[in-house]
Parts: sequence; structure tokens; C-alpha cells
Amino acid sequence: MSSKGVGRMTPVVGSDDGTQYHKDFTLSITKALGDQLAAALDGLDRAPLAEPNIARLKEKPGVYQLYLNGEFVYVGKADKSLPARLRNHLRKISGRRNISLDEMTFSCLYVAEDFSALAPEQLLISHHKGMGNIPWNNNGFGNKDPGRQRDSTVLKQNHFDVVFPIDLDRPIEGLSPGETTLHEILETIKADLPYNFRYGKSAEFKARSVNVPSAEMTADEVFQLVSAEIPANWQVTALMGYVIMYDDSPNEYKSAWRYYRAGQQIGAVPEAEPAGDVESDSSDLRE
Repeated sequence: MSSKGVGRMTPVVGSDDGTQYHKDFTLSITKALGDQLAAALDGLDRAPLAEPNIARLKEKPGVYQLYLNGEFVYVGKADKSLPARLRNHLRKISGRRNISLDEMTFSCLYVAEDFSALAPEQLLISHHKGMGNIPWNNNGFGNKDPGRQRDSTVLKQNHFDVVFPIDLDRPIEGLSPGETTLHEILETIKADLPYNFRYGKSAEFKARSVNVPSAEMTADEVFQLVSAEIPANWQVTALMGYVIMYDDSPNEYKSAWRYYRAGQQIGAVPEAEPAGDVESDSSDLRE
């Protein structure tokens, strides 16, 4: 190569110390993938979040987007089954106040299992956050039961559970009128409610006989019935996003809006912190 040719060459790499033989390399392929995923989803129609539409989906992994009244609110990933993940969301929303499944639509893309390892939902989140906010991806919508250690947490004003609290007027299905055990009632409640009901265990519950007056009772009515049958040091507490029952009466919880003690319903005013991003637990966005 001539010295003239060498003189015309322009270095394509460099470093902070001025030398030209080493440099950090940044690959922009992740942004390109996020942009392509977003474009593919935007090109799809949106279907109502309803069982007939979910039943048409393939049992495959994928990414999906949820819309509330036409507004994009959430992006998520299913590592194994898109239908299973969307049914979880359908069930959760069905048990909330201030929102209706009639307002919800979705679109989704199937992805190969090896592509799923690239966290396609995070690529979509990065894409959309560059253009604005995704309200439900930072407000606790995708979180599951946070566990006993979080029961006393004060939620933020924009938390999903504060904006769309649980519906205690929802009927409990599976009840049979007549004599049963407290244990059986608790198991029926837990299996039927579309929000979590977590409770402490006691050998007394299997021995305690309870009369169920009707097969048509709301969650509120059943919790009143249950609270009349549990020991005096127990209580049922309705938090904003789920219900708990423990032997801690009359302990009060900062995010509680209703207590059940000795067969009585007791109202409460939950506390709330200023709006802001909500910490996600390990189950957020995952199947």
C-alpha cells in the first residue's frame, strides 16, 4: 500500500486516551428490534379482551399490548402461553371497580422461544417510553401477590390497586346453602375470587361448622359471615388489591379500606402516597 493511500485513511475506531487501536463498541440492534416489534403490533387489529378471542390464540410464547378505551396502557410477555397470560389479565380486571372488560382490547405477536430470551417486552417498553409513558407498566398492574411483608405498604395514588380497587360486591360462585365447614368456605372464596385471598391456617377451621344461608352471596356478605365464625383475635382485611385474614385483630393496615370483625363490616380510609413509578416485583411481565 502506498504512503499516499495510507495518508487518506480515516480511523474508524478510537478511545478516550487518544489511541486508535481500542474502543467501546455499542450495538444498536436492540433498538432496531424494538422498533420492528412495535411496528408489527401497531399494524395489527385489536380484539376485545374476551374469552372467545383468547381461545383463538395459539399456545405459544409471545408479546402483547393492552388498550383501555383505545389508549395503549400495557405491554407484556408470555414465556410459554399467550392465552394463559391474557386470561390472567382478563380475570384480574373482571374483579375491579372503576373499569370494565368492555373497555379493554389487545393485540399480540407470537415469538420463537429463543427470541423470548432477548426480553422482547423490554425492547417494546424502551421503544414506547422514548415517545411517552406506558401507564400500567409502572403502576403495579403486572404484580402478583406481594407477600405478607408488603401488606402494610402505603400505595401510590397512581397504583393500579388504588385507581381500580377490588370489587367486594362481586358474587361468590360455588357456594352451597346449608351446613359446611369454615375451611370449605375459605377454600371456595379463594378459588372463585378474581383477586387474591390470603389467610392464615388453623386446625379449628376444619372443625368449625358454618351455616351458609344462600348460594347467592357477595364477597362482602361472605366475609361478614366468615368474620362471625373465626376466633375473636382474627380479622378479615380488604386491602386495595387483595384480601387477607390473620390473627392480628385489631391491627390496622395503611392500605385497608374495609375490615370484617365479629360479623361486622367496618369502613376505613386508606392512605396513599404521591403518584410515581411503582416498584415491580419479580413476577411483573412474566407468566
